[in-house]
Amino acid sequence: MTFKTFIADYATAVEDICREYFNQNRERIKIKKEAVAVKNLSIIVNSTLKLSNEKGFNAMSLRDLSADSGLSMGALYSYFASKDELLLLIQKHGQLTMKRILRDELEKCGTVRDKLHAMVKTHLYLSEAMQYWFYFLFMETKNFSRESRTFSIDSELLTEGMIIDILKEGIDQDIFPVIDTRLTASVIKAMMQDWYLKRWKYKRRNISVDEYADYLISFIETYLRRQT
Repeated sequence: MTFKTFIADYATAVEDICREYFNQNRERIKIKKEAVAVKNLSIIVNSTLKLSNEKGFNAMSLRDLSADSGLSMGALYSYFASKDELLLLIQKHGQLTMKRILRDELEKCGTVRDKLHAMVKTHLYLSEAMQYWFYFLFMETKNFSRESRTFSIDSELLTEGMIIDILKEGIDQDIFPVIDTRLTASVIKAMMQDWYLKRWKYKRRNISVDEYADYLISFIETYLRRQT
């Protein structure tokens, strides 16, 4: 898998996730036609993340969102009643996207080692495809309520927990050495975060996300072999 092949399927996956969100929140969303709702939800999410990246979520007004998305104020209020609900929509959409795509990619894998490699690549590729959301998660959510900050922490622990599960599976199968899975997963997660929190550094060095992913996988494999 490369970033090019990954991104080809990404748009379809995001549309499916907007549809899932719509079906889970039918009682709150006033638009009843699924096709219309899914299309507009995608527009709202993308416009909100774009504006948050440019001026910050707190500074963004719903009129700003209306102008950028091309949807009227009345149309926006058909999907959420306040900025607090909009915040919840953005957080849930991002988390659903990560969970769904990571799960789908891991299910394709035949071995536990394949799972570890897919986990690293998919997470890094998601950070490229969802740059605005990752920025929102790490730079914006900390300015909100305790509940919102907790959601951000839970999203981080979600992926770290998936890495822990893969490492434990590898240990149980005698494929990986006996290691501290929590600390190892934390370090792997930190190395993945370095890519999307310090993207400017790798861009200056002309390092692509594929190069970084391959190097990180090689680095992890070297560490695991040295523990045997």
